[in-house]
Amino acid sequence: MLATFFAPLLVVIVILLIASVRIVQEYERGVIYTLGRFTSTRGPGVQIIVPGFQRVLLVDMRIRTEDIPSQDIISRDNVSVKVNAVVYYRVVDPGYAINKVEDFVIATSQLAQTTLRSVLGKHDLDDMLGKRDQLNKDIQEILDHQTEGWGIKITNVEIKNVDIDPTMIRAIAKQAEAERERRAKIINAEGELQAAKQLDEAATILAQRPETMQLRYLGTMSEFTSAKGNTIILPIPLDMLGGLKSIANAIKPKT
Repeated sequence: MLATFFAPLLVVIVILLIASVRIVQEYERGVIYTLGRFTSTRGPGVQIIVPGFQRVLLVDMRIRTEDIPSQDIISRDNVSVKVNAVVYYRVVDPGYAINKVEDFVIATSQLAQTTLRSVLGKHDLDDMLGKRDQLNKDIQEILDHQTEGWGIKITNVEIKNVDIDPTMIRAIAKQAEAERERRAKIINAEGELQAAKQLDEAATILAQRPETMQLRYLGTMSEFTSAKGNTIILPIPLDMLGGLKSIANAIKPKT
C-alpha cells in the first residue's frame, strides 16, 4: 500500500523539481515574475523557481544588429534620396526592456527608421555624402536618449548607402562642373589682380629712378641677344624717342 502511495508522489516531486530548474546562459538574464509581478532579475547558471507561482523570461544581452530598410528622404535642398542604415544596440536592463515596452526589437527598429528620416531631412545632400560620421553620431545620440527608458543602449549607427536618382546625378555633375569653372575664374582674376598690383608698384619704382629703367632696358637687350634666331628686335626707350623728336624740331628750318 505504501509503495503504491509513494510512487505517484515521488513522480510528482521529480516532475516539480525538473519544472523548477531553469538554466540561464552566460549571455542571458532571467526576468522572474511571481504571481504576475516582476520580482527580480537573475544571472547565468542554474536558477530555481516555484512552478505554478513563478515564471521566467530569458533576455539575450548580446549586441543586436538591426538593418534599417531604405527610407525615402527629401533633403533640405529638395533632393530626393533613398538612405539605409544599420543600428547596433544591446539590452542593459532586462526588467525595463520587458516591462516598459511590448516588443523592444520592433520598437527600436521603428524608432530608428523615423529618427533617420527626421535627422537627415534637416541636412543638405552634401552633408549626407560628406559628413556621415557626424550624422551617425547625431542619430545615435537621439536614439540612445529615447531608448534609455526602455533599458536599451544604442552602441553605434552607420549610414550604409545614399542612393540618388540618375537624373539628379547628372544635375549634380553639371553643378559641380559649373562650380569648378567659377573657382577657376576667381583664381585667374585674383592672379591678374595681384600681377597688376605688382606691375603698378614696379612702374612707380622705375618712375622714381630713371637709371633703373636703363638697367632694365639693358637686361632686356641681353635677353634678346641670347635668344635663338637670326632676327633681333631691339626695343627703343620712350625717352630716346622724345629726344629724337626734340632734335628734329631744333634742326627744322624756320619758314
